[in-house]
Amino acid sequence: MTPEPRARIALVGAGAMGTLHARVLSQSERCDLVVVVDPREAVGTPLADQCGARWLPELGELGDVDGVVIASATETHHKLARQVLEQDVPLLVEKPVCDNLAGSEEVVALAAQRDVPLMCGLLERYNPTAMTALSLVDDPVHVSATRHSPYAPRIRTGVGWDLLVHDVDLVIRAFGGTAPHTVLGRAGRFHDSSEPGAEDVVEALLGFADGALSAVSASRIGQRKVRTLVIRELNRLIEADLLRRDVTIYRHVSLDAATPDGRGYRQQSVIEVPELVSGREPLAAQLDRFLDLMAGRVDAADERAAILPAHRVVAEVLRGASVR
Repeated sequence: MTPEPRARIALVGAGAMGTLHARVLSQSERCDLVVVVDPREAVGTPLADQCGARWLPELGELGDVDGVVIASATETHHKLARQVLEQDVPLLVEKPVCDNLAGSEEVVALAAQRDVPLMCGLLERYNPTAMTALSLVDDPVHVSATRHSPYAPRIRTGVGWDLLVHDVDLVIRAFGGTAPHTVLGRAGRFHDSSEPGAEDVVEALLGFADGALSAVSASRIGQRKVRTLVIRELNRLIEADLLRRDVTIYRHVSLDAATPDGRGYRQQSVIEVPELVSGREPLAAQLDRFLDLMAGRVDAADERAAILPAHRVVAEVLRGASVR
């Protein structure tokens, strides 16, 4: 069997996220990182040298690469994504696709119009803990997700696009890919270093079919990281801690109204740990998905269709939210 040719990949952005992508790209047995693009030579050149790639200050003609990963600042995504797609080169762009819904919709539409593979870096889709929890879901009635972090000055966008979009995407997947039909949200800006209008906290309440609900919370003014996904069904609860990488199932099995002496009641729950969660690094699994997309093993239309639902919910949450 003829081995698959190694894809030649260009990486745009040599910052914190770009550095992570560079490591995973360099370690892959299926592709080569050939170009690192960053306007800052002092940042881009060392990363390119470390990975055996060449540094360029800007993205130009892409005739010598097979795919592009954009991991630059969110506000640069729209222009760069258009530049890649207009050259008919497959693209993996970090989430969000753009810093506003209209821009994201335009980019997805352009990819569809030109029939170019496009993927968004909604990384939690490839988190082994989240994948395990979602694989156990039967009929959810209430899903809650919490993503809290300490303050990170380098993030200029609000937590809606930076954090909330991940968990909205997971919630939509928990409900079988169906987008919510009602969306409510509140937001607040509290940190003096945050950009005007860039929220530090967002709380969202989503309504699904048959009255099912989801509560999603994102914050960047927490003093510790919290990453939890809790899926409630009528007869069990599935709890995932994405940091500890564990999944636990709880089932209530009995209830006695009172103890023999009449002073209380007894409850009993069965606690199950379905398996020790293990799996590949999410960023590496995401890269393999992108390479499969480039090779035609993943339906490009389906992949594009899965990008916007979470983006549209976040946009609606922020439209209805009041940022102090």
